[in-house]
Amino acid sequence: MPQLPKDPVMLLSFTNMQLRDHYPNLTEFCKAFIVEESEIINTLKKIDYEYDCSSNQFI
Repeated sequence: MPQLPKDPVMLLSFTNMQLRDHYPNLTEFCKAFIVEESEIINTLKKIDYEYDCSSNQFI
């Protein structure tokens, strides 16, 4: 299984691409990558991005 990027900007890009192309929501993405949702949310919140469930992306 690939490791998630450590850099928040790279994580943002990778996560949004995966959500767009492969996963219907953040929960399924996190299950696939065996990571807590809060870890992704908190990391991306540090660079002022929040998950928008209606668009299934961090904005």
